[in-house]
Amino acid sequence: MARKQYPLRIDPAIWEAVQRWADDEMRSANGQVEWILRDALKRAGRLPKKRGEEHGSDDDQS
Repeated sequence: MARKQYPLRIDPAIWEAVQRWADDEMRSANGQVEWILRDALKRAGRLPKKRGEEHGSDDDQS
């Protein structure tokens, strides 16, 4: 699936914090933003499950 491009207006202090976090994790800032969003969506139960994950996994049962 192609990735959607989206212009983002963000407070410079928040962007700097994301960039530092990305550097610590050896990711690009864009990759870090995507990871943060995916993690938040998963925690909120709003990310569609992939095939084979309908019954849960060991990670979800802790």
